[in-house]
Amino acid sequence: MEQDFDALDQVLEQMDLEFVGHGKHKIGVEQLFSTPGALLLDVRTSAEHESLALCFPQQVRTMHLPLNELPERWREIEASAVVGIFCPHGVRASIAYIYLRARGSTNVRVLDGGYTGIAEMARPGVVLQSRQQAG
Repeated sequence: MEQDFDALDQVLEQMDLEFVGHGKHKIGVEQLFSTPGALLLDVRTSAEHESLALCFPQQVRTMHLPLNELPERWREIEASAVVGIFCPHGVRASIAYIYLRARGSTNVRVLDGGYTGIAEMARPGVVLQSRQQAG
């Protein structure tokens, strides 16, 4: 049983004041959306997702995977993709971050800004600019 927690111990040991204080576990919405091949991982419940689905086909790929399904489905997340994990307040995203890191994922981050950051990137001018930059 003790060795079952070794990976989790390693993740938590890295989360010192410098790591957390400098937000090394976070990624901004703009940075995620401008990273080629990035993935927005939505860990909200199915009911939350159905009430407001997040889809930004011109900016980033999206995947809905409720936190409670993560233990069964974590392998569905593309290992090489930069992943921004989203939930409204960051609590579930932080849990998913620690879980995925303990499972060996290194490109995962908590999406900084919640709904506010997402809404900012959904403004028509920002979407238009993103499309123009993409060519």
